[in-house]
Amino acid sequence: MNVLLRQDYDGLGEAGQEVKVKDGFARNFLIPQGIAFLANKQNRKRFENDQKQKSWKQEKEKQAAAELAKKLENVSCTISVQVGEEDKLFGSVTSQNIADSLKEQGFDIEKRKILLDEPIKALGIYTVNVKLHSDVEGSVKVWVVKE
Repeated sequence: MNVLLRQDYDGLGEAGQEVKVKDGFARNFLIPQGIAFLANKQNRKRFENDQKQKSWKQEKEKQAAAELAKKLENVSCTISVQVGEEDKLFGSVTSQNIADSLKEQGFDIEKRKILLDEPIKALGIYTVNVKLHSDVEGSVKVWVVKE
C-alpha cells in the first residue's frame, strides 16, 4: 500500500514523501496515529494545504516575535538587590528575577527564554538576550542597583 507521510518517520522517510508499506502497518498504525495518509490525489492536496497553513502560522509567529523584539529594545528592568560591604551582592540576579520584572511591565516572557550564561553577581548595567522565536532574538537592559 502506498502512503503519503504527514511527518518525518525514522526508517520510512520524510514528510511529504510517498512510500510503499505493508497494508497492515498502514491500516493499523500509520493512518490511525496520524503519521500518514493513504496516497491519493485528494490527500496530496490536503497535505499541501496543511503545509501552507503551517508555514503561514510560523511566519505569523515570527512577525509577532520580531515586533516584540522591537518593543523590548526600549525596555529596561531595574532590579534592586541587597548588598554587603564593597557592594557585593547577597545571592545573584537570575533569569526568574528578570522575567518577574518584565511581567510587572506587561511583558509575559518565560524565564527559560531569557539567555543568561551565568547569574548576575555584581551591580551594574547588563544587556540580556531574550530568545523569542527560533529565528528572532531581542535584548533587554537590566539595571542591578542596591536597595
